[in-house]
Amino acid sequence: MIYLDNAASTQIHDDVLNSMLPYLREQYGNPSSIHRYGRLTRKAIHKARKQIASLINADPAEILITSGGTESNNTVLMGISSQFPSGQIITSSIEHDAILEPCKKLSSNGFQIDYLPVDKFGMIDLSNLENIISKNTLLVSIMFGNNEVGTIQPIIEIAKICHKHNVLFHTDAVQAIGKLHVDVNELGVDLLSISSHKLHGPKGIGALYIKNGVKINPLILGGGQEFRLRSGTENVASIVGFGQACEIAQNHLTENIVYVKKLRTLLVEKVLDQIPETTFNGHFEFRLSNNAHFTFLGVNGEDLIIKLDEYGIAASTGSACSVNTQKSSHVLESMGFSLEQITGSLRLTIGIFNTENEIKETVDILKNVVAELRAVSPFKEKYSFTSKN
Repeated sequence: MIYLDNAASTQIHDDVLNSMLPYLREQYGNPSSIHRYGRLTRKAIHKARKQIASLINADPAEILITSGGTESNNTVLMGISSQFPSGQIITSSIEHDAILEPCKKLSSNGFQIDYLPVDKFGMIDLSNLENIISKNTLLVSIMFGNNEVGTIQPIIEIAKICHKHNVLFHTDAVQAIGKLHVDVNELGVDLLSISSHKLHGPKGIGALYIKNGVKINPLILGGGQEFRLRSGTENVASIVGFGQACEIAQNHLTENIVYVKKLRTLLVEKVLDQIPETTFNGHFEFRLSNNAHFTFLGVNGEDLIIKLDEYGIAASTGSACSVNTQKSSHVLESMGFSLEQITGSLRLTIGIFNTENEIKETVDILKNVVAELRAVSPFKEKYSFTSKN
């Protein structure tokens, strides 16, 4: 198998798995207990919180541990809005459903939700934000790096605009953490979402950075765990694994970025050189290092994924979280893509465990599969599908 769906989830790192095992076997105490078993697991959580905070240059007290990016995003939107009877929330048209769905609910509850449009590269226009922000704005939430096309938004500039108007700024950084340098103090963000399984940690665990002084209402009430913001007995083993994944990511960040970007460049160059009627989507400069998003005209993306899977290659058309809804990509629609362009799109996302040989083999297989599908395409008379090589 060649796994090129790292934006959906990543292979758990061996060191991460090994760090978790003691807390599944011997150290199984409840962290709220005052005996030795409880103290040992509580200590492990403290260590993990420091590791998570260190990756983004935050204070450990600013890290709220959650079940992942979806809960972190929901906590922000609901935890802020619940403090007000009404108000304006600004987001973008290409956010993950973990932002868009809560916004729909808030809209039905009387909140004003404004969606910033994006250009053909998936980038928002800062002047649009400046014009739409108002005295009623409670929160601006703009994702760091897009999960489909990889475009990175101007986070520092967005934060400056928000703070000029005394508005809180949240960014969904699930795809960005571990893919580029992220320092919450340099960025100026107030809230930031992280997910463990996007950086070679376990699934079902994540975090929300909450800048000191920012007030959030809890979604879950009970025993008062996690600074009384998220009650419930902690998932110790996964928290430990998440912390270890963050430490590994921090220690190898620069070399991993260089390595993955090198493979991505090789992939893009070979695909564009060898497969005609193909476009590379998203911003060319401001994009996640691991993301390569293509449109192969005359091909159905789902058929392409099925055929690639037959050859042992794992890929996707977009967000794995919304694959079961069978809906057209709202991200590509917002970028002005036609239905034909959306249908023929494919996302390949590279990870640290991929190799140059895997990339070369993928291009060879992809070239043949695309040609095979185009041979029976209803659009074969419309385009010149003759191979370049």
